[in-house]
Amino acid sequence: MTETIENFISLKRLAVVGVSRDSNKFGTRIFQELKQRGYQVTPVNPNMKDIGGQPCAPDLAALQGKVDGAVVCIAPKQVEAVLLQAAASGIKNVWLQQGAESAAALKTARELGLNVVSGKCILMYAEPVVSFHKFHRFVAKVFGQL
Repeated sequence: MTETIENFISLKRLAVVGVSRDSNKFGTRIFQELKQRGYQVTPVNPNMKDIGGQPCAPDLAALQGKVDGAVVCIAPKQVEAVLLQAAASGIKNVWLQQGAESAAALKTARELGLNVVSGKCILMYAEPVVSFHKFHRFVAKVFGQL
């Protein structure tokens, strides 16, 4: 496990960008799972007032000083704007969930000096790792990918 991953999962106040009304979408599942694992999680979606009674922030700028990192679960074409918001809001730690990353986003993140994890699923690292993520983690360890 890299130092960047270890540092990110040690954060306890996270925003999840890309929660949805659809409970099967990655953003919503990650929000719910991280919450169950003891993280203080804030949902972010400009089109939702709340999720399960918990207020949604419209964007990262609305959370300035309230979170230590952001998990991003949106389409790659929208990620660069979120990275700019993160940097402007003082959020230095960003996890680009699988499917959110792009070469342009990674370049922007480097230019902004952000600590970025990409191409990995946070649920394979945030303890306790459960369900099929536990199996995937085991396989990754066996093949030296963890």
